[in-house]
Amino acid sequence: MANIAVIITDLFEDAEYSEPVAAFTKAGHTVVTVGLLAGAVVTGKKEETRVTIDRAVSDVSVDDFDALFIPGGYSPDKLRVDDNAVGFVREFMKRSLPVLSICHAPQILITARTLTGRKITGYKSIIQDIKNAGAEFIDRAVVEDKNLISSRNPGDLPAFIETSLRKLGSGT
Repeated sequence: MANIAVIITDLFEDAEYSEPVAAFTKAGHTVVTVGLLAGAVVTGKKEETRVTIDRAVSDVSVDDFDALFIPGGYSPDKLRVDDNAVGFVREFMKRSLPVLSICHAPQILITARTLTGRKITGYKSIIQDIKNAGAEFIDRAVVEDKNLISSRNPGDLPAFIETSLRKLGSGT
């Protein structure tokens, strides 16, 4: 089973964290929350879901994980100002390990400069940012491009979870 890093900070989209994590755990995968400070409690933007950060991004290595999950909301935008977070995400893409991206998650992928020539979807407010980063935006519930799986919003969670579980089952 896969060891999945979930990179997250305050103001994440609650359902985009909670539903996939529940599905990954139920399927037998291990989920480790990675954030800016180990032991910190981060809070979702709507339902105020509280999540404790297991490991600081400055203290982990991509070698510790099989896949990366990036929930949306404002969390990816807040994380992309941190060089360690950006480098961590960049390394997953560089190594072609599974990266599961939903909603605003492409923001940190853009900052990591990993989307040139890729196919991806995301929240409608960042479509132009995705295109400016050199990616092809596809308006579908789920887009799979090699190691990268992406979805647009919470309404896409069933397709996102199904595709992610299939990738985790066969890709790790």
